[in-house]
Formats: sequence, structure tokens, C-alpha cells
Amino acid sequence: MPRRTPLSSTRRLRLPAAALFAAAAATATTGLPAQAAPVPGGGTAVVASGLDNPRHLTFGPDGTLYIAESGRGGAGPCAASPEGGTACLGLSGAVTSVRWHGRAVQQRRIITGLPSTADQDGSSASGPADVAVTGRGQIAVVIGLGGNPTSRAAFGPNAAKMGTVVKANINRPGKLTVVSDVAAYEAKANPDGGEVDSNPSSILRVGNRYVVADAGGNDLVSVGKKSSSTLAVFPDRIVTTPPGSGLPPQIPMEAVPTAVAIGPDGAYYVSELTGFPFPKGASTIWRVVPGRAPTAYATGLTNVTDLTWAGGKLYAVQLANDGLLAAQGLPMGSLVQVSTTGAHRVVATDLPAPYGVAVQGGSAYVTTCAVCAGGGAVLRVSLR
Repeated sequence: MPRRTPLSSTRRLRLPAAALFAAAAATATTGLPAQAAPVPGGGTAVVASGLDNPRHLTFGPDGTLYIAESGRGGAGPCAASPEGGTACLGLSGAVTSVRWHGRAVQQRRIITGLPSTADQDGSSASGPADVAVTGRGQIAVVIGLGGNPTSRAAFGPNAAKMGTVVKANINRPGKLTVVSDVAAYEAKANPDGGEVDSNPSSILRVGNRYVVADAGGNDLVSVGKKSSSTLAVFPDRIVTTPPGSGLPPQIPMEAVPTAVAIGPDGAYYVSELTGFPFPKGASTIWRVVPGRAPTAYATGLTNVTDLTWAGGKLYAVQLANDGLLAAQGLPMGSLVQVSTTGAHRVVATDLPAPYGVAVQGGSAYVTTCAVCAGGGAVLRVSLR
């Protein structure tokens, strides 16, 4: 059985995640208002809308905001989804830019035609998951997969770039170069020793290489054109199952790493969603120094999908405040300032299915409705 994607999981158990997020997406409509409940004295504003399953985002050196859209799948080929049900392929994945010209905001899809698989209603997509700026007019995009690399064949030749890192020139958007096949590395190395499963979900440029958090592989890897290596493997933990689930009282829960950032000390910091049963307060932020075992930096978080350092402070996005299984329809999450004592400060809450975060100029920018086709948005939240 499949292990997990950044929005669902399990290696040893099949979670009814497709049904969970189909129900969630059914409550979301195109143009869903990205409203939030900020702390007193704060402020929020929508800066981008109409996005398809938006995930991570980043700022370029010129202040342009780049957003990875996982797309909405398409007409097919269709195949069994790792989470159950059927997923269909389309070239609907994209990267959107947001630029500011005084008070005017320009939103534009600058890279289109990237592979995407999704439920037939376009929700819960796998596709472009993160973007990194590599030079003037140059970006790298990591494209998710969510399964064994052999599963790409079922979706036809247009799925060949799923599970890879590609480079693109904004001025020549049709020309894509595969930098590394992360899924192929999982098939070859299988660092965590579990089932072969890859879903690269976050990318960080380090020198002439990329550090990728693989939510399917349960690891952090360094990839390049000619070689790849494992930086860290994140451990399973034994947790209690929900009452009435019909499962054993305790089961192993996977980490499901979702994002990586470099801290002020030069170490890597990695967030985790956790696998089934996605318990409240069970997410850890790991500190990784290559060559050493990961150590827990902060605990007591819930279903974390992204993190970023700004001004010496660490911020994290919680996809579902009460845990994914407790969500009634679209999960409601939050942006928090992380504390090593567990007393995490809530910056904004009641965010509809938030996912990625980037910080600039005293504000955090958060993607919302990350499982929605056409209903995704970017919300600006004041940190002051």
C-alpha cells in the first residue's frame, strides 16, 4: 500500500484521504475568500487568487513572488490514485508570479504546461510543489509524484517529469531541463528502507545543488545533475489510534517531511506533516546537520506543511489546527511563530487549508485552499 503524499499518508494503512479531501474540496468554490483571524493589531489582504492547488512559494531577489500551482489534473490518462480512487493527468501545473507596481498588483502564470494528476474534480492535485530562483530569469521547480516511480508509466509520457526537479527560463517557458530525477533516486537508494515511494515537496538551492524534502521517501536529499545523496532520514514513531477506528491500539506513524529551510545557524530545518492518524500536537520541526542524526528542534505542532526563518524567528504553517482527521470539510489551519518550549504564538488562524509561507517586508505570504482547483489564494498577513 502507498505511504503518503504531503496531504495524505500511510505506508502500512490506507487512509481514506481521497474521500477526506474530496469532501473538503466540495465545500470550496472558485474564488473562495481567503479570510483569516489575525491577532489584534494585525492585518490581512488577498494578493493572488484563482490558483489551482497552490503549495509553496518564494520571493526572488527583485521582490517578485513565485507560487507553485500543483494544477488540476486533466482529461487523462487516468490511473489508480495512491490514496484510493482515480487520478487523471493533465498539463495544468504552473508557476505564477506576483509583482507590485506601486499599489497595483500584477498576477501572471509565467510557466504553464507542467504535469499534474488530480481527482476528477481537479482537487487534491500532485504536481509543481515548490519553486526556487536560480538566477536572473531562471527558476527551478520540484514536481510531486506520490507513489512508486514505476507509477508514472500508467499516466503516459507526459508524466515523465513527475518526481523530478526541472529548470526553466521565464523568457522561454516552453523549454524545461530535468536537473534531477528524485523519484529514481528513491527507487535506487530507498533511504528509509520502507516501500519505494517518492513525493518531492520542497526545494532549496544550495550552491550548484538542490536540497529536497521528499514526503514520500521520508527523507532529505541533496540532488544535482550528476549525483544525489541522502542528508537525513526521519524516524517513524508509535502513536495511539483513534477510538473506534478498528485498528490496533498503537501503530507506527511516519514523519512525512514537507519543507526545508536554512536557519541562522546554517543548519537545515525540516517540517513534518506526520502520517496517519495525523494527531494534534504530534508534528516536529527537525534540525539537520549533514553527517549527524536529525534532532528535534520544536514539538507540539500539528500537520506542518511549511516553515521559514525571518528576523531570527521561525514561522510555520499548520494545515489543520485540530489534526486532519478532525476536519469537517475543508481543514482550517494557522500561521504560528515557533517556540522551542512549545508555547507557539498564533499569528493568524482560521486559514482555509493553508500550505506555504514566505516572508518579506514585515509580512508573511501564505497560500490557502491548497487542495482546491481554482479556489486557491495567497494571503498577506502582517507580522507586526
